[in-house]
Amino acid sequence: MNTPQSEKLRLIVIGNGMVGHHLVEQLIERAATEQYRITVFGEERHRAYDRVHLSEYFSGRDAQSLAMCDADFYAEHGIELRLNEAVTALDRDKGEVVTEAGRYAYDRVVLATGSYPFVPPIPGNDRENCLVYRTLDDLDAIRAAAEKATTGVVVGGGLLGLEAANALRGLDLDTAVVEFAPRLMPMQVDTEGGELLREKIEALGVQVLTGRATQHIEDGQASFHRMVFQDDKVLETDLIVFSAGIRPRDELAREAALEMGERGGVVIDDRCLTSDPAILAIGEVALWNNSIFGLVAPGYQMAKAAAATLLGGELTFAGADMSTKLKLLGVDVGAIGDAHGNQNPGARMFRYLDEIRQEYRKLVVSSDGRKLLGAMLVGDNAYYDTLMQYYSNGLELPEDPAALILPSTEGAPTLGADALPDGATICSCHNVTKGSICATLDAGATDLGSVKAETRASTGCGGCAALLKSVVDHELEARGVEVDQSICEHFAHTRQELFDIVRVEGIKTFGELIGKHGASHNQGLGSSSAPKLGCDICKPAVASILASCFNEPITDAAHIPLQDTNDTFMANMQKNGTYSVVPRVPGGEITPDKLVVLGEVAQKYELYTKITGGQRIDLFGARLEDLPDIWGELIEAGFETGHAYGKSVRTVKSCVGSTWCRYGVQDSVGMAIQLEHRYKGLRSPHKLKFAVSGCTRECAEAQSKDVGVIATEHGWNLYVCGNGGMRPRHAELFATDLDDEQLIKIIDRFLMFYVRTADRLQRTSVWRENLEGGLDYLKEVVLEDSLGIGDELEAQMQTVIDNYECEWAGAINDPEKLKRFRSFVNDARPDPDIIVTEERGQLRPA
Repeated sequence: MNTPQSEKLRLIVIGNGMVGHHLVEQLIERAATEQYRITVFGEERHRAYDRVHLSEYFSGRDAQSLAMCDADFYAEHGIELRLNEAVTALDRDKGEVVTEAGRYAYDRVVLATGSYPFVPPIPGNDRENCLVYRTLDDLDAIRAAAEKATTGVVVGGGLLGLEAANALRGLDLDTAVVEFAPRLMPMQVDTEGGELLREKIEALGVQVLTGRATQHIEDGQASFHRMVFQDDKVLETDLIVFSAGIRPRDELAREAALEMGERGGVVIDDRCLTSDPAILAIGEVALWNNSIFGLVAPGYQMAKAAAATLLGGELTFAGADMSTKLKLLGVDVGAIGDAHGNQNPGARMFRYLDEIRQEYRKLVVSSDGRKLLGAMLVGDNAYYDTLMQYYSNGLELPEDPAALILPSTEGAPTLGADALPDGATICSCHNVTKGSICATLDAGATDLGSVKAETRASTGCGGCAALLKSVVDHELEARGVEVDQSICEHFAHTRQELFDIVRVEGIKTFGELIGKHGASHNQGLGSSSAPKLGCDICKPAVASILASCFNEPITDAAHIPLQDTNDTFMANMQKNGTYSVVPRVPGGEITPDKLVVLGEVAQKYELYTKITGGQRIDLFGARLEDLPDIWGELIEAGFETGHAYGKSVRTVKSCVGSTWCRYGVQDSVGMAIQLEHRYKGLRSPHKLKFAVSGCTRECAEAQSKDVGVIATEHGWNLYVCGNGGMRPRHAELFATDLDDEQLIKIIDRFLMFYVRTADRLQRTSVWRENLEGGLDYLKEVVLEDSLGIGDELEAQMQTVIDNYECEWAGAINDPEKLKRFRSFVNDARPDPDIIVTEERGQLRPA
């Protein structure tokens, strides 16, 4: 029976940030609208959005994509959302909150006002173009100021400061970070870690100034501002962003005479109640046990406790772990527990520092070496999840704790899903334990998707995705449930099994494959005339398999229906419906004549140009109907497709090697060009990147690639299975001092073994991590030919090489293939919805 609105208690939530929104979600889940008439006030004009990924606002995301819910979410659940309406006072005597628009009576109030950026009291901090980094409006202001700036400085070298620095760098500003402490991120890393972090960030082109106290800011001579430091040294810049920490937004509580902490924050108890039992507080405004928690996960836990308090539940807030796993300017940083080792007298420490790979790891263990008290990671967070489980669950450490932070070797201690206790936290954002996952499976969940839907695990930051899948798969198998590894409902086979079927039976079309080996429940497979359409999972996977085996042009009529948009049009679709054009530039070597052609083409078709990290030139903004003409001119000048759109070999990066460099010991450019031409037609489960460095100074960054080659005095060292991207992994040394012939032979075998056995969309690094037997097994197969398939792998690679042809060269000479390149089927006009604007002298999406 529904309670009349007039009889419901009036609940007001002040603040519509991530934590305030999570409270509303908790209240909805618990049917609180039967008891409360809920009103939410948001000071900003935007509904709740994801501040964790705020920096992505500068790389294409907008307020809509960052929003935590659909526009009508609140209204659908009978909750009033009042945006752009700040609460200015809390009248406890009258039981009302006050805004400029009026007064609103309440029975209960939740303060979720969050925090504000701290701006140090520096004379001149209020000058024009002195900004803060906190809200979407702040970012809009930074973007507007950056349009007239060339340099930018961030004051503050902590977590938020480095995020702000990444934002300025993304706006093409020469960026510097100024930090008062003697190192970056002083709360998370120690001296050694801070120095390594500094080196990695400076290598990205960001200037780092530590131990600097800004005395005042004045007019600059060459730039808008001049920052004067304590030693009278100066730094000039056009734009200053203050990101030196946060302070609780506690002015409402303070003016309402609620109990406050000595240094700010409204005091709460375990039930999130303030000194007024009608008022609760959660998130960064709340002070619990003399601590303020500046992370999202503790705020979410407070939101759950507050919802329980409002509805008579038993759940309380008992504090939260402040361990963090971060990626700042592409650099991994992790801190667990007592990472500095200063909270536990008698603690012992293990440290590992690799200055070549730029990795630093530290363990803090109990005096008897049995328990993990804390850990610190800089440069590689791959160790974080395992260490976090040892720490959070009090698991006994292996006999040699140092093995947990040493480079992976066969026999190194591992922590499988079966070793985790039921109380182990799998998802910290939503506080999901292994026990709750098991309970969900016991209640009838049968796959990963249903577990995520029920528990919300891995729907926050997503960092627990791999661990969650491992736990779910293990627990399903323990219950006697076979974990289905089929690629999709249309094939009762894994990718590897499909690859073997195609190769052994010589199947060359999707229709033949699904007709012979499609799953029996695929509708219509019993009839030869029935449609055999497949899906968006199996079609691209089979397309890749067919290309890997036979290397027929993907533009052939039989293969086109299998391709996704990028492969169909042999270009990457961009956010505004245009495409990018990326010609191959083997090894990064290009003649002046070809550079001129690229410039002329870019001018003629008004394309945005950018040099990529893989030593190529990207031309953005090409309309679909212009792609054949653009490629016609490029191919005439000697270019060919760069496969930037495909799951294939992309680039082979190189330094100048012995040809020019006084340190070079081998011709890295020549080898890079040779490798890129050899493997340029290879389709694979995931994209592949190579690099060749001419000496151990490693300027080409070969140890972050799927295939990395480093010159030695005696030949080449080969590294495999590294990658950058969302989850960086250093490549592992595979073979040493190889001559040219040996190097190519081993790469042939390695790549083809990967292509044969990897899962769909599986990078070499993930494939290697899941490979039973690890690196030693891979060496046995490739180097020692333990399976007796070495010659077969080499022959299969040679088939791919022999059948290579430039896909664009074939397309522009085939009238039937050219018919695809139009925006509308029945109209030759260009797409009228593509709108561009000018920025820094080039066109970009409006």
